[in-house]
Amino acid sequence: MSLASRNPVGIRETDFLEMLRFVRVVQSLQHNEDYVRQLEDRIPAAARLDPDWPSMLMGFDFHLTPQGPRLIEINNNAGGLFVGTSSSGEDQWIPQPSHEELQGSLQQRLLDMFAPDWHRIAIMDENVREQFMFPEMQAYARLLNAHGRRCWLVSPEELELSGSEIRFRGERVDAIYNRHTDFYLESPALRHVRSAFLAGAVALNPYPRSYALVGDKRRMVDWWREGWLEQCLPSKMVALVRRLTPETHRLDEVDKQWVWHHRKRFVFKPAARHGGKGVLLGRSMSRRRFDMLDPHETIVQQYVPPSRVEIEGRLLKLDVRLFMHGTRLIALAGRVWLGQVTNFRVAGTGWVSLSLDEA
Repeated sequence: MSLASRNPVGIRETDFLEMLRFVRVVQSLQHNEDYVRQLEDRIPAAARLDPDWPSMLMGFDFHLTPQGPRLIEINNNAGGLFVGTSSSGEDQWIPQPSHEELQGSLQQRLLDMFAPDWHRIAIMDENVREQFMFPEMQAYARLLNAHGRRCWLVSPEELELSGSEIRFRGERVDAIYNRHTDFYLESPALRHVRSAFLAGAVALNPYPRSYALVGDKRRMVDWWREGWLEQCLPSKMVALVRRLTPETHRLDEVDKQWVWHHRKRFVFKPAARHGGKGVLLGRSMSRRRFDMLDPHETIVQQYVPPSRVEIEGRLLKLDVRLFMHGTRLIALAGRVWLGQVTNFRVAGTGWVSLSLDEA
């Protein structure tokens, strides 16, 4: 991985601060008793366990509009901070803007996310060595190993359940940094991890509860239900959440024919998938494809076009990601791309550093 440009892209500091306020309100919902009470009967059993440590590297993605930032996606295990290795072999992380919210080095903020009693850490993903983000996971392992932890990169089948504990090559694993996208640990491949996690024998982070309470796209539907957030938050915070979250509904809860007629206003997202997978723009959707959508599992959201930025003579699409550990900001980065959904297949696209402009 590498930066799309060595020059940072400027965004307004006022937009940054509004995004950060929004993110902190949303993150605080995970510990809001009234909010949790409304969801406790709807979330899976694995998400009812509340670990005593914030969920690491939750990514909040925004498009910047003339009316201000708008939320597009919440990622439960966001990547994208490692950008390569220098000619001298030193790991390089995406440069961060100078701001009081970003004290110290990025590397130290990353290390601080890993609890002090996590001495032996497994970074886990499906077919981990085949993942696009594998070089980043290697960089995390090097960072942790260089600061006194023992860290391994593993696929789920390389971990063993011994009693209630998880072991790797005979050694007990204290914590799993979870890059896997089976957020609820429901697949047979993660049965042993689920067992140890629910028994309290291994820390898992990010964990099912953060996804269930915040990361699941269906939460944005809840935030737009009349009176729902009003039971949890003061009116000013409700207004902030709804201002930055595009209007979002489940397809079976709206007039389907009206939606079809006005489809160009909307983007359609499968509730259970992450990132840009399965996302369809209404403006390019056929009637046949629309009729194939599962109304119970399809999210209908107001379409917010991406920001545009000129880089080295090309006009590219831009979004902004805030990486969070609880309510603490860990990093800020942008992505530039061409095409319908975020991808870095074209030369000159990818991650960019950001600068914060007063105007």
